[in-house]
Amino acid sequence: MPRTFYAGLLAAAAAICLAVSSRAAGDGVEGALSGTFTDWSRHPAIVYSGQVNTNDPVAQVSRQVRDGRLSLRRDGTSGYLRSVLDALQVPLESQIVIFNPDSVQARRINPRNPRSLFFGDQVAVGWVRGGFIELASQDPSQGVIFYTLQEALVGQPYFVRRDDCLSCHYSFDSAGVPGMLARSTQEFHVTHRLPIDKRWGGWYVTGHTGAAPHRGNIDLARIFDDVKPPGTTNWPSLEGKFDLDGYLTPHSDVVALMVFEHQMHMMNLLTRIGWEARVADYRRGKTAGALRAAGDDPVDPPVPLEAAAREVVDYMLFADEPRLPNAIRGSSAFAERFAAAGPRDPKGRSLRDFDLTTRLFRYPLSYMIYSPQFDALPPSAKGAIYSRLSQALAQRTDGAIIAEILRATKPGAFSS
Repeated sequence: MPRTFYAGLLAAAAAICLAVSSRAAGDGVEGALSGTFTDWSRHPAIVYSGQVNTNDPVAQVSRQVRDGRLSLRRDGTSGYLRSVLDALQVPLESQIVIFNPDSVQARRINPRNPRSLFFGDQVAVGWVRGGFIELASQDPSQGVIFYTLQEALVGQPYFVRRDDCLSCHYSFDSAGVPGMLARSTQEFHVTHRLPIDKRWGGWYVTGHTGAAPHRGNIDLARIFDDVKPPGTTNWPSLEGKFDLDGYLTPHSDVVALMVFEHQMHMMNLLTRIGWEARVADYRRGKTAGALRAAGDDPVDPPVPLEAAAREVVDYMLFADEPRLPNAIRGSSAFAERFAAAGPRDPKGRSLRDFDLTTRLFRYPLSYMIYSPQFDALPPSAKGAIYSRLSQALAQRTDGAIIAEILRATKPGAFSS
């Protein structure tokens, strides 16, 4: 039976899971990857659920805890949260806070007890006061692997893989792979392409956005009022907004939110083009009969890499990013810490440098090109991306500068 049939079942399950609010169009951008969904998770070239030795950050930390090389420490109301973040090297400044009850822990989440999320380039960590720690961790090849931290009666806690999370995290909204989601109330697919005035419904937002309206910090009962309630923008912190016991910082930094929204979809697109390339490579030279005997149904064709690379590169270059209506300023040290991670070229320039006056980044090429996920792409996928990127940069006024930074900071760029 074609895998597109199973994809339909998964998409239906996701729609049920996400029924906390009605479906909306998101950023309205579809392409060869985000506009299609074939269930490759059980394909012989992928075997998503059968992999036991994944190489994602949580799996690495889990092995260290199991072998006694690392101990996690419990600390007050937040439990093991700070220790887990330290082990995964996820910065506290990355905290973003959501009060919309849209999670496996939805019954615990409300404006007085919101969910905090922390993220790095490969992992996201969620925590709700009175609940448990959730983790979404990017394996360089397999996509996002989901975990919860299980506390033990005696001894160290341990990480449990949760493939049941795929009922929400494997759909069109995750670009057809087990992946990350970034949403705003009534916008189930939020990326850097969505205008500011449609973002952050159900989220707390700290920092300065000037006079630009957005949906953050607004009671969900009033979120679609024609006139936004006064006093819901330009919050310096979350102090006085709810009881902060257990929360590790008083911020839900607007710059961190914007980076998160870009990164989640970028991770999914990189996973998806990698999967499509692996399926195509697996099928090369095999007959239809041999494929069926190996458990592969050739009726489902992979997405052509040229079309896949076009969508990936357009997103990497922030195509269709709307102009910021006002200058943005965060409330924490997130922007400084993020930019300091580099790498930098001999002129001191980095793809992680922010603009925040008219657009998110000063040099708009996604920093995720430095990620282990990008490096693990099959040569065919990486070659298609670099080929398309070279063509696209040649047509941009800032293309020469971006290419110069990339060549200086990523050895082998454009040579794949």
